[in-house]
Parts: sequence; structure tokens; C-alpha cells
Amino acid sequence: MFSKKPDEYNPTSQPVARPASGSTFSIIGSDVVIKGDVTASVDLHVDGRIEGDIQCASLVQGEGSHIEGGITAETARLAGTVSGSITARELVVLRSARINGDVHYDALTIEQGAEVEGRFAHRVPAKAVKADDGSAPTLTLAS
Repeated sequence: MFSKKPDEYNPTSQPVARPASGSTFSIIGSDVVIKGDVTASVDLHVDGRIEGDIQCASLVQGEGSHIEGGITAETARLAGTVSGSITARELVVLRSARINGDVHYDALTIEQGAEVEGRFAHRVPAKAVKADDGSAPTLTLAS
């Protein structure tokens, strides 16, 4: 009868969410405004407003969200408003997205109805170039 520990008490009998030390994503809710850069080593879901650059593994942007700054991610699925450059290996731009900035991508999907004001540039993988003088190859990035 009295064997429960105090931290296990739950009068609603509903499951209690406990943070996992190995969580795989972070959420920025619709009522959150962040002024500053955001860096996440996990996947990031943004429903709020961010005024700063974002760097993460994977980005999912909700329809009502606003991002004012650059985005760098392995994968990005955009549905809201973005004012800034985007660099992603795999990019999906949904019909509700409004983007104002240059887009750099390896693979790109754009739904009909999406609006993009900016330039699209397919990223070319870095390649080694052999120097004319016979020295070791140097790394050259295409722009």
C-alpha cells in the first residue's frame, strides 16, 4: 500500500513522460521565440520562431513557424517561412513553404505551390585535384 517512492506518485494514473538521456529529437514549440543561433546534435522540430542560424542533423519545420537565418542540416523538411540560406544534403520543400534565400542541396523535392525567392545550386562533392608540380593533391571545393 505505501511501497511507492515519492517520485512515482501520479494522481492522474496517466503515464509520466521522463526525459531519456539518449533522446533523438528536440522540439521548439509554437509559443517559443529564440533570438540567437541554434545548434543541435539531434533532429530538430521547429513550430516556433527562430531569429538566428540553425545547424542540426535533421530539421522538420512546421507550417506556422518562422526562421530568420541560415539553415545547415543533413536533411530538411520545410513547411513554414524561411528568410536565409539553406544548405542540406536532402531537402524537401512542402507546398506551404515560403523561402527567401539561396538553396544549396544534393537532392531536392519541391511540392507544387511552394514559393522560393532565391537561387538553387546543386552541391558538387569535393574532389581531389593533383597539383601541376607533382606535389600532394589538394582539396578543392566547387562553388
